[in-house]
Amino acid sequence: MSDVRTLTAAGAVATRHPLDPDVTGSTKARAVLVLGIVGAITGALVGGAIAGTVALLIARSARADIAAARGYLTGSAQIRQGVRLAWLGIILAITAIVVASIIGVLELAAGGGPHFAPGTD
Repeated sequence: MSDVRTLTAAGAVATRHPLDPDVTGSTKARAVLVLGIVGAITGALVGGAIAGTVALLIARSARADIAAARGYLTGSAQIRQGVRLAWLGIILAITAIVVASIIGVLELAAGGGPHFAPGTD
């Protein structure tokens, strides 16, 4: 088994214990990033609210996993970016719903109601 050496912040070379786990990327962090991207892309079609909400739920669990791994699990940057994109998708979905509601109300108001024959009370 090879001796794994790492450079610490103080500049000293530290030897890693052979039974320590390898540093790996979090698959949940990757899922948060992918769902955030999907949420941002489909946000204007209102589908971004679903993907964004799921991304936010997974992000909470992924952060807890990364904290519990004490440095052996990476992906914090992916979680941050995924959460930003998820919020963007949610905001776009809410904006699309508000704009559609305003357009619907304006269309109803422009209809003018029923039209009667001239001279009808």
